[in-house]
Amino acid sequence: MSKRLIVLSAPSGAGKTTVARHLLTTFPVLRFSVSATTRPCRQGETPGVDYYFLSREEFKQRIAQDDLIEYEEIFGNYYGTLKSVVKESIVRGEFVLFDVDVKGALSLRKAFPADTLLMYIAPPDLETLEQRLRHRQTESDEQIQLRLARAEMELAHQQAFDVVLVNRDLPATLQEAQNIIERNIAGAGEQQELEL
Repeated sequence: MSKRLIVLSAPSGAGKTTVARHLLTTFPVLRFSVSATTRPCRQGETPGVDYYFLSREEFKQRIAQDDLIEYEEIFGNYYGTLKSVVKESIVRGEFVLFDVDVKGALSLRKAFPADTLLMYIAPPDLETLEQRLRHRQTESDEQIQLRLARAEMELAHQQAFDVVLVNRDLPATLQEAQNIIERNIAGAGEQQELEL
């Protein structure tokens, strides 16, 4: 049976966003789940497309109203998944792609166990991840160190995922992610770890 909620998780800099964009381009049937966040909108991002950008007060109001499946404070900003959006998508029979952290992925699995496919995009190692983060030039040294520490914690949870893709070679990773989603949409999921 096909899983309607396709969840991508990875440490920052592992290639998750690139994989998500590739899948959305390849499979028009996939709809991107837009998360809510209190972090500022970055250059090139569009509110309501990349994230729902909320004030801290608005976000806390959503928490009080039980309108989030999961949420977490990461690096001083809140991130979360709106419950109403997910429920509506399942009712409509849509395939929805999520780009969330490990705890968010596990919360989605807990909330919708029969409908969730968890995919983890792992870096080859922490040294490679650090090089990728520095190459982006979007974080300070302190932020990079925080991201690397968090990556170590997240990597310890990858065994909870249905699929682990080790992103050594981006084209190979994109192709294998595409193959997995193709099989899932066709109704055949499988458990695996792949070194690419």
